Amino acid sequence: MVQLRDDLGSHPVTWTEVHRDTKYLTRKLLPLGPWKGIIALTRGGLVPAAILAREMEIRVIDTLCISSYDYQIADGSIEILKTPEDAVKCQGKGWLLIDDLVDTGTTAKAARGIIPKAHFATVYAKPKGLKQVDTYVHDIPQDVWVFFPWDTEPQYIRPLAEPAKE
Repeated sequence: MVQLRDDLGSHPVTWTEVHRDTKYLTRKLLPLGPWKGIIALTRGGLVPAAILAREMEIRVIDTLCISSYDYQIADGSIEILKTPEDAVKCQGKGWLLIDDLVDTGTTAKAARGIIPKAHFATVYAKPKGLKQVDTYVHDIPQDVWVFFPWDTEPQYIRPLAEPAKE
């Protein structure tokens, strides 16, 4: 596994990197199939799930909607918003559960409780959540915040040598 590290405590990921890394994840998952379908763990798993679905020629895609990141309340609570009924019926057996990142493992553990037999794959993984994941591409240090391209937007930043305008 490749170790990503940014000494500033954050790691911005580009669209190109997400696409490249998800295609690498696809290569790891293809020999493990066939798969009944893909379950995207929303919202972060939506983009990797779309790339995987295309590359693996999978047409059955569903979502498991769990909310665990609340920037105002950081108590570790989760809310199940929607479950993938077809996958729940078979406890996830034969299904791929996809997310962009496993962080503390709180969301992943909740997902495992709903569809315990699904194969859980992420593009990026931090140490605290790693035991919930079956397949992943990159290790991320626990203290590094990953900025995904769908959570950020490009904007002009003045050069350091340019004086600030008042």
